[in-house]
Amino acid sequence: MKKLKQHVDHLFSKMPVTEENNAMKQEVLENLEEKVIDLMAQGKSEEDAINKAIVDFGDLDDLKQEMGAMAEPEQASKDTKKINLMYSIWGSVLIIGLLVFINFYYSPDEIWFVYPTFGVLWWPLSTYFSWLRTK
Repeated sequence: MKKLKQHVDHLFSKMPVTEENNAMKQEVLENLEEKVIDLMAQGKSEEDAINKAIVDFGDLDDLKQEMGAMAEPEQASKDTKKINLMYSIWGSVLIIGLLVFINFYYSPDEIWFVYPTFGVLWWPLSTYFSWLRTK
């Protein structure tokens, strides 16, 4: 069973050490040991049972993706909120620039672009405070 422990340690070697990962590692090890015991009860030698259990179990790509997805949503959320903030800033700059252009091109005697500018500025302001909450 030492070979199973080494195999599971190798599978989890690149994953961060967390309580969830340790619990998952222990659960995988227990499942492999149960599989080996079942195969040995069917008449296989211990070495053959261990090898068959490892081969049947396969690799942890799906499990790693799932655990990685569970471990990284906070970071992904922070990155997404930062991208949203930059998008809102640049979008607001473009919209305000368009308003200034329209104002001075079509009605240079009347300065009205200031009023919709206040409304447009709520967009980056709200995303800024949303981004601050995740920091």
